[in-house]
Amino acid sequence: MPKQPKPDFQKRLSGLQFLWLSLLLIIIDQATKQWVLSAFELYESIEIMPYLNFTYVQNFGAAFSFLSDQSGWQRWLFTALAVAVSVILLVWLRRNPVGMWRQNLAFSLILAGAVGNVIDRLMYGYVIDFIDVYVDNWHWPAFNVADMAITCGAILMLLEAFFEQRQEQRA
Repeated sequence: MPKQPKPDFQKRLSGLQFLWLSLLLIIIDQATKQWVLSAFELYESIEIMPYLNFTYVQNFGAAFSFLSDQSGWQRWLFTALAVAVSVILLVWLRRNPVGMWRQNLAFSLILAGAVGNVIDRLMYGYVIDFIDVYVDNWHWPAFNVADMAITCGAILMLLEAFFEQRQEQRA
């Protein structure tokens, strides 16, 4: 029987190699949320530094509390959307070569944030937010580590698309 050639190891590596980052961020997100639950009463706030408080709030909606005043159906809608996005991101990570590190990094960040917030929605029915950035009496909507991961991943995707387009124009 003829010996089969071994596939090149680098060709088999995919963006799934970045899942360690997603897992690490999910752990950090959930650990910080558990700390908030154990150390704070609802709406309790402590000043960390000027313009930054830790304030425990429950977000029943999406980003910026979008649809938080609804009857509860939004919990399942946002959970289903996050699960669907997570599956799509996993497929894309699997298909991407490991060398597309910027895109894989962006997908891994967004995946971590989506899963981190889905865990909250399934466990509590709401997302635990606690990072409160403010100037004078104006407060940015509270957010968490998962939200930061999603935001950084989305920004990275936009930058990647912008720079990729500029490189194509030069060529």
